[in-house]
Amino acid sequence: MARKPIVGGNWKSNPAKLAEATSLVDAWKAKPFDASKVDMVVCPTALHIPFLKGSLEALGAQVCAQNVSATGFGAFTGEWSADHLVDAAIPWTLIGHSERRRLYGETDEVTAAKVEQCQKAGIKVMLCIGELLEERESGKTDEVNKRQLAACIPKITKWEDIVIAYEPVWAIGTGKVATPEQAEETHANIRAYLATAVSADVASSVRIQYGGSVSPDNCKELIGKPNIDGFLVGGASLKPTFMDIITACQG
Repeated sequence: MARKPIVGGNWKSNPAKLAEATSLVDAWKAKPFDASKVDMVVCPTALHIPFLKGSLEALGAQVCAQNVSATGFGAFTGEWSADHLVDAAIPWTLIGHSERRRLYGETDEVTAAKVEQCQKAGIKVMLCIGELLEERESGKTDEVNKRQLAACIPKITKWEDIVIAYEPVWAIGTGKVATPEQAEETHANIRAYLATAVSADVASSVRIQYGGSVSPDNCKELIGKPNIDGFLVGGASLKPTFMDIITACQG
């Protein structure tokens, strides 16, 4: 089954000023892409989204929140719900990023609750999974990925609204990259697990991104692998050359 490539740009808590973000989006205009061939999804800071949404959508990109609440409306200070995203016409969110898990203590159960909220609201999710360096070195990569997915699978009824982002934590922002062969093997194992845990149809249709120090220099070889359907990009998405990654994925 042909799967449309998807590239996400996770800006994290960057850039420092709105003017910098606006300048970056302006720079991207010089390198148009074909939105019918690749999905481009950009995750600015929550404060910047309202100011950038129109210009990003004019490029053909879609806007994505970096986080969402595991709860709904109510007395939940500092949170925004999936229904808030609907009201703001923000179609995507990240869930389960390793920085949320590692720095803010988000458990598999919290991640699953967030996925459930988004499924109910119709928000599309880039669901992040991945192992720590010590887990890879001890041969637990597949075990970790299965555990993180297993928590969410019972909450998912609309798989068309789910993209899986495999991010080996040891490769995020370190300059270290899983080899194309390592990444492909792990993606294939994720797909095989989904075939058993969910269905063959879901396994063949769900898109799986690779994340972890992706750059214009290494993306072409990675996207050439049959089970890699795109990327979730961190630091490289804060540069004008991010568009080179987008165009590399459109074939």
